[in-house]
Amino acid sequence: MQIQTFVFFGQVGSGKGTQVKLLTGFLKSKDDKDCVYIGTGDIFRKIIESSDNSFDAQNVKEMLNAGQLIPDEMTNKLVADAIKTQLSSDKHVLFDGYPRTVAQSEFFEEKMEFYKREDIKIIYIELSEEEAMKRNLLRGRHDDTKEGLAKRFNEYKNKVLPAMNYFKEKENYTIFTINGEQTIENVHQDIIKALNL
Repeated sequence: MQIQTFVFFGQVGSGKGTQVKLLTGFLKSKDDKDCVYIGTGDIFRKIIESSDNSFDAQNVKEMLNAGQLIPDEMTNKLVADAIKTQLSSDKHVLFDGYPRTVAQSEFFEEKMEFYKREDIKIIYIELSEEEAMKRNLLRGRHDDTKEGLAKRFNEYKNKVLPAMNYFKEKENYTIFTINGEQTIENVHQDIIKALNL
């Protein structure tokens, strides 16, 4: 199996993180090549937990604590660092939570060209807002209020979907839309089938 590049898109509550883990496990069992996971949630979490007091780290911590979006430039820089330190030509890579804006998509495209990554597979786990609202409220996280979620859904529609649609007619990019309103196992099986793995 050739080295693969995957990008996951999905509404909050779509089970994206779970599917990334399942696909990683599947790839590992199939060809035993290493998989690199690059997720902005992970990157930001590490910064928050680190004792790094650099200007960048302090900035990111303050913004995240205030519930603000990290600017494109800073997000791109952090992702570029992760790519540089973790990626090699013999590893699969799975991106999660990035790109989230059109500006990030443009940067991502440049990076993939630079690292000679071709045939990039975008996995879009589709979920209706009603179902996403239901799932998130069931999780019972303190920040999952109806108002807060509605704001996140809007941001998703206005920023993240355009970031994905940026790749629609691009050579080297294929978008696979997966029905996210099924069991975890069925979503996983649909992803495997769609990707023809």
